[in-house]
Amino acid sequence: MDKKNKKLRRILIAEDDRDYYLMIQEAFRTAEIPVQLDWVEDGDECLEYLRKKILPDLVLLDLNMPRKNGLATLEEMKKTPALQDIPVVVMTVSRAESDIDSSYRLGAASFITKPLGFRELIEVVKTLNHYWFKTVTLPLH
Repeated sequence: MDKKNKKLRRILIAEDDRDYYLMIQEAFRTAEIPVQLDWVEDGDECLEYLRKKILPDLVLLDLNMPRKNGLATLEEMKKTPALQDIPVVVMTVSRAESDIDSSYRLGAASFITKPLGFRELIEVVKTLNHYWFKTVTLPLH
């Protein structure tokens, strides 16, 4: 935790693959990064969560989800005044230029192609933690 701010950081993970979510959870634990991870399985659940719960500091958003996909979810978040300031990091298996372009055009703060190996995932969560919670200043909710 950042010594200046003792608040436990909250990350919402929108990911339809439970096994990948558990791998992300274990990567944060292995990297000894204390965060509150919340999980939803699709875009509809993500938006419902955001409208009813404490707002997260960061959303990790998969693009390929059932019901409402990640791009539609991102677009709706960024059009909703109460949600538009939440940084969204798209984290997906896609490397398609159209997905990258669409994600940034719709307001994604970053685009990461999912690392499939556990060691690589640990490095990604360390980088996310360092950048989003130690380097930049996030808006207050």
